[in-house]
Amino acid sequence: MLETSVRLLRLLSLLQVRRHWSGAELADRLGVTTRTVRNDVERLRILGYEVASSTGVAGGYRLAAGTALPPLLLDDDEAVAVGLGLRAAASGSVTGIEETSLRALAKLEQTLPARLRHRVDALRRATVTATGHGPTADATTLTTVATACRDHQVLRFDYRDHDGGSTLRRVEPHRLVHTGRRWYLLAFDRDRADWRTFRADRITPRLPTGPRFAPREPPDDAATHVVRGTASRAWAFPARVRLHAPAEVIAEHDRVTPAAGLLTPVDEHSCLLETGSGSLRDLVGYLTGLDVGFDVLDPPELRALLRELADRYAAAAREPAP
Repeated sequence: MLETSVRLLRLLSLLQVRRHWSGAELADRLGVTTRTVRNDVERLRILGYEVASSTGVAGGYRLAAGTALPPLLLDDDEAVAVGLGLRAAASGSVTGIEETSLRALAKLEQTLPARLRHRVDALRRATVTATGHGPTADATTLTTVATACRDHQVLRFDYRDHDGGSTLRRVEPHRLVHTGRRWYLLAFDRDRADWRTFRADRITPRLPTGPRFAPREPPDDAATHVVRGTASRAWAFPARVRLHAPAEVIAEHDRVTPAAGLLTPVDEHSCLLETGSGSLRDLVGYLTGLDVGFDVLDPPELRALLRELADRYAAAAREPAP
């Protein structure tokens, strides 16, 4: 009986690794006959696993989605990744899944071998989050929006603006973008005939969704478009700066995050940073802290402030009068 149970676990593990297996391949991997494979597949079905089978030259077995969630088999790295993901979700930016994530994490940690439990715990103890506390998006809203994106269905929702007013929007949803602090929807607004970015925490979907639409090609990569659009609205002084260093070098700087600006390679020696601030002086401090040379493409007010500061610093650097 023990041999059969172990073989069933090995069979289940194989079915989860690859989409399609022939009966002969599974029999060879398990060291049994194809008839035994058929019997083991029936046992898995009794346990609640939906294993689809087909006959013919291209026939075989594959693990399909069922109506209930059966047990999963995870390798060591997968188990650690799931544990860390659940812990991050428990303190993340989605409303209503904190308790659910903690329950799932507790179940997972009960079954983890000691060596894996120590790995998850070590990473948890050594890690802190610096994203801060901002508005959180509702999990049901994110699921509804994501499904409309996947199925190319028109989405109607009430959208709350910064002042608390609400408008009805009809959009063709394209992608959800997470910047580390907030969730955004990039969509084509049908009434305004243009691409728009919406904060997910301000969206209240109207159901049902539909009808279906033919996907449009956005003007930029979704993440690029969202970061550029949200930055232009968030900063009183947006700026475009050419940095005298390759993009891959600047990207390693801990001050250049997706929330801080958009980085675009120019050539092997320079890159473009689209950033901004609520204060020109704060912007000067931020750029100086990158510790590389730069050219200000705009705004002109930033160049004027730099000239003023340059004269002041040059005077301060001169030998003092006796």
